[in-house]
Amino acid sequence: MQEEQLELVQEWDKVFPQNEAVDHCKVTFHNRYGITLAADLYKPKGAEGKLAALAVSGPFGAVKEQSSGLYAQEMASRGFLALAFDPSFTGESGGQPRRMASPDINTEDFMAAVDYLSCRDDVDANRIGLIGICGWGGMAINAASMDTRVKATVASTMYDMTRVSREGYFGSSDTEDARYEQRVAMCAQRTADYASGEYVRAGGVVDPLPEDAPWFVKDYHAYYKTPRGYHERSGNSTDGWNATGTQTFMDMPILSHADEIRSAVLLVHGEKAHSRYFSEGAFELLKGDNKELMIIPGATHVDLYDNYACIPFDKLESFFNENL
Repeated sequence: MQEEQLELVQEWDKVFPQNEAVDHCKVTFHNRYGITLAADLYKPKGAEGKLAALAVSGPFGAVKEQSSGLYAQEMASRGFLALAFDPSFTGESGGQPRRMASPDINTEDFMAAVDYLSCRDDVDANRIGLIGICGWGGMAINAASMDTRVKATVASTMYDMTRVSREGYFGSSDTEDARYEQRVAMCAQRTADYASGEYVRAGGVVDPLPEDAPWFVKDYHAYYKTPRGYHERSGNSTDGWNATGTQTFMDMPILSHADEIRSAVLLVHGEKAHSRYFSEGAFELLKGDNKELMIIPGATHVDLYDNYACIPFDKLESFFNENL
């Protein structure tokens, strides 16, 4: 299959420093919908032979130059080949229109990354794992429920985007009437978009912050809207998803078969994260003695994006070493 020619930035433009002990290059691969995906490949410098490999993506609305790249580079420094990719329709990856999301296609993106890794000469195809961050934590779990090639999965500071889309935070809009009103608004926006020929964006993380912003919104702002984590290709840093970009999430629960995952799963979440209940809910669905929930004392949702004092990389290393 011929892949789309993407324009890839070759210079280092990540929000985290480069680790000189890790080799880095840009690569592309395609999913089964014909979309070409862009990725940063991180490999231990001087590594030989076939390595255990990890496909990494997230958070929802971020790009590979942010948190997923940080995770991938760190895991490469610990001996893994790691692939941080931009999901379809985002970042440097292909797909039109831009800034769309799909529970099916975005789950497929993870499985396509496994396709690619399985065919590399420097990867042991029997030792492939996933790391999904924030909203891509849910996608990673969904992929693990379908892809038997995946031997271990980590979901860090996980969001179940389909659950929050249909229920609101903490079930605040979990009624038929609330969902109906949301559908009415989405459909009206679809009509307007089609008539104008343009897709209206929903806006990224709010900026400037209103004084009464919830604390977790302030947490997002501190990452996406400051030099700490801002990136020009990140929807969260700029103008966000298409306003109708997550419409199908309401009716397609991605964790429906999480109870059938036979491979190992590690859920990692911050004790003080507003989103902690997503990991706790997912953990209740999982079965088997190879499933684990790890709560990081004092950590918030965004702490697990880039705070080395909070991200349990030693645990991730041992988890993948034991299960890949």
